[in-house]
Amino acid sequence: QVQLVESGGGLVQAGGSLRLSCAASGRTDGRYAMGWFRQAPGKERELVTGISWSGSEPYYADSVKGRFTISRDNAKNTVYLQMNSLKPEDTAVYYCAYGVKIWNPDYWGQGTQVTVSS
Repeated sequence: QVQLVESGGGLVQAGGSLRLSCAASGRTDGRYAMGWFRQAPGKERELVTGISWSGSEPYYADSVKGRFTISRDNAKNTVYLQMNSLKPEDTAVYYCAYGVKIWNPDYWGQGTQVTVSS
C-alpha cells in the first residue's frame, strides 16, 4: 500500500500562485509515475499533469501549459505542483496520484482545495 498526503491548497486571487506538495509513504520502492488530477464541481476528474520516475517529458493538460510546473524529489518520495497565473477556472479539488501509468493511478491522495477568486 502507498499513502499520499497533499498540502498547499488554499484561496488565492486570480493571477496569483500556489504550490502543492504530495508526499508518498509505504511501499514506494518501485519506479512509479506521479501526478495531479483535479475535479471541479459538476465536472469529471481530469488529469492536469504527470511525471515519470526519471522526470523526463512531463505531461501537461493544454489548459495549464505554460502556467503549471510539476517536479519530483525521489529521495523524499514527493511531487510538487507550482501553479502560476492562476485563473478562476483552475478552482477545483486537486488530487495527487501515483501509479505505473499516471492515466490510471493505483493510489490517490485525499485531495486539497484550490480556490481562485476573480
